[in-house]
Amino acid sequence: MFVRAYLRASTDDQDAMRASAALETFAADRGLLIAARYVENESGASLKRPELFRLLGDCQPGDMLLVEQVDRLSRLNAADWERLKTEIKGKQVRVVALDLPTSWQWAGAVGPDDFMTRCLTAINDMMLDMLAAIARKDYDDRRRRQAEGIAKAKSKGTYRGRPEDTDRNDLVKDLLRAGRPWKTIEAQTKASRGTVARLAAIVKGERSGG
Repeated sequence: MFVRAYLRASTDDQDAMRASAALETFAADRGLLIAARYVENESGASLKRPELFRLLGDCQPGDMLLVEQVDRLSRLNAADWERLKTEIKGKQVRVVALDLPTSWQWAGAVGPDDFMTRCLTAINDMMLDMLAAIARKDYDDRRRRQAEGIAKAKSKGTYRGRPEDTDRNDLVKDLLRAGRPWKTIEAQTKASRGTVARLAAIVKGERSGG
């Protein structure tokens, strides 16, 4: 069985590799080897996740997609979650999440018989949907509380916004000026693709005299 681990964090400040040891232990306890890792710092509320779709593009039927928690895979709204599920099912990928025990059947040395497979698949799909919905609700609730906090701070004149990581951004711009590839810059600085794109526009403006 080919096991592909997906590790995601939402922001550049978070360590996407944090769960790597837990995934390694889970696989080793079941006699499995993680053959490929796909790591990115992107929001789980967006379908714009290059590494996740690279993983799915690499998959063959029966491969395992291993994640620490369902929310690493999805904080998507209902419509986008359905799109992602369709992609996963089309690839015949088995999703296993450490926080979803009903999915652990796929990590066993001996799979269940056909009847039990169908029953467990139905249960697992229902639980996966439920945890994905909970993850989205948590995301929406946090966004709402954040917006309320910002509005309150602005009304009091105390809102300052998120401080910019100027040292990192300066390094990104230096690497862009040196002609380094974006992927290399992202890996070296832990900056997101969006941050690199924004700073690339600034560097381009400098070159054109804008």
